[in-house]
Amino acid sequence: MEKIPGPGITPEEQLESMVENYQGLLLRMCYVYLQDVEMARDAVQETFFKAYRFLPSFRHECSEKTWLIRIAMNTCRSLQRSSWLRHMDRHITPDQLPLSENGMPSEDDLALTCAIMSLPTKWKEIIMLYYWHEMNVREIADYLRISQSTVSNRLKKAREKLREMLDRSDMK
Repeated sequence: MEKIPGPGITPEEQLESMVENYQGLLLRMCYVYLQDVEMARDAVQETFFKAYRFLPSFRHECSEKTWLIRIAMNTCRSLQRSSWLRHMDRHITPDQLPLSENGMPSEDDLALTCAIMSLPTKWKEIIMLYYWHEMNVREIADYLRISQSTVSNRLKKAREKLREMLDRSDMK
């Protein structure tokens, strides 16, 4: 259950609340982006560091969750652009996936996560925001600063590609 900080809360208490509420969610998202558990942990840590640093300037024009997701995605993008990352082997096997909070993921969950990880970034973002973060098309469009029709098109194409990939893996 998400704890919502009340009035008079210190920045340290607010950071503690954000970590408690969103650490797992952000870790899964960063892992799918970066395909490396340690880098995902670093990205989440960096996300919370940036959030704490910019907490006084947070204007609450969006939810705390949306704000943290934006920071995390930008952090992941920065890490992806770094020159040393491009020279690393980014191939991921199912046994390298982090465990869910409930224990071992099912075989279907592993297949779906692997399929999502292999999508182009622009489709992967849409899938994560729509399904994992439960944002609607309008919210995703505002967040990514693209049109709603672009979001709908990317969501449709990503679903089609995922369906194709999962159907292909079922045939094996």
